Amino acid sequence: MSRYDEHDQEHYDRPRRRSRPRTKDRPTYDDAVDGVVVTVDRGRLTLLIEGRTVMAVKARPLGRKGVVVGDRVRVVGDVSGTADTLARIVEVHERTTTLRRTADDDDPVERVIVANASQLVVVTALADPEPRPRLIDRALVAAYASRMQPILCLTKADLADPETLLSTYRSLGVPYVVTQRGGDLDEVRAQLVGRTSVLVGHSGVGKSTLVNALVPDANRQVGIVNAVTGRGRHTSTSAYMLALPEGGWIIDTPGIRSFGLAHVDPESLIEAFPDLDEMTEDCPRGCTHGEDEPECGLDDAVAAGTAEIDRVLSFRRLLAARERGSEDQY
Repeated sequence: MSRYDEHDQEHYDRPRRRSRPRTKDRPTYDDAVDGVVVTVDRGRLTLLIEGRTVMAVKARPLGRKGVVVGDRVRVVGDVSGTADTLARIVEVHERTTTLRRTADDDDPVERVIVANASQLVVVTALADPEPRPRLIDRALVAAYASRMQPILCLTKADLADPETLLSTYRSLGVPYVVTQRGGDLDEVRAQLVGRTSVLVGHSGVGKSTLVNALVPDANRQVGIVNAVTGRGRHTSTSAYMLALPEGGWIIDTPGIRSFGLAHVDPESLIEAFPDLDEMTEDCPRGCTHGEDEPECGLDDAVAAGTAEIDRVLSFRRLLAARERGSEDQY
């Protein structure tokens, strides 16, 4: 027999929870506008939309999809750019390039640094601090793996002769520019105009100083080099994309002390060197084209005089930089 009769409140059934009816229809976002991500800071993204600076967040439907500096996105919501407003990023356009690195060479997690850059400018000081060729090599590997044009930018030429470092990279055919304190930057501007370029290098090499000279209102913080350790202090804490007055974009990135390349397949690196790649067609299966590989086509080409030995050695140095491990890059 029931404990409660029909006159008791407990007798009546509680209302059942009803879920919202589901639909396969998804919003089309016909009113979305295009924008470009210029910096990311703790979940807040700064966009440039039709010349206005707009703050935005990533919409939930994007899930775990990362949004990085340089991404072209579609945005809805308040895109007026007025204070205390937030827009929503609802779509990320397909990327043309991605510059990636890992924490070290054993780390399976890749980190996308910037997207849609057409060239990688490897900035290194000729002195104060001293150049670190192994880190330069690894940055070049990342550029080739990303199908980006690498450029060497040698700063502080008033302190040391650039030829010592350039002789190491000339056989690779990497374009270069040389700057000094207070010097003319026309040659640098000529390499950057009309393109999207990302600047990388370890701390203290003068990236932020260069950016401030190229974009007068950039106001990037400039650091100094520690006289004891010979290393620079991190001044840029996040990547930032800036428009060049002459046309084009530059992306200033925080100084790096490691450049993991776990995502780069050593066997595919040769594809960035078409003249050498065609000489490896008869290599044994699984040949990585390294120095100790037996019956490598590169060795045959050098012996026959159809390949420049300096260029082959330079390629193998880059290959070894990937295989050595990130602890060997300082």
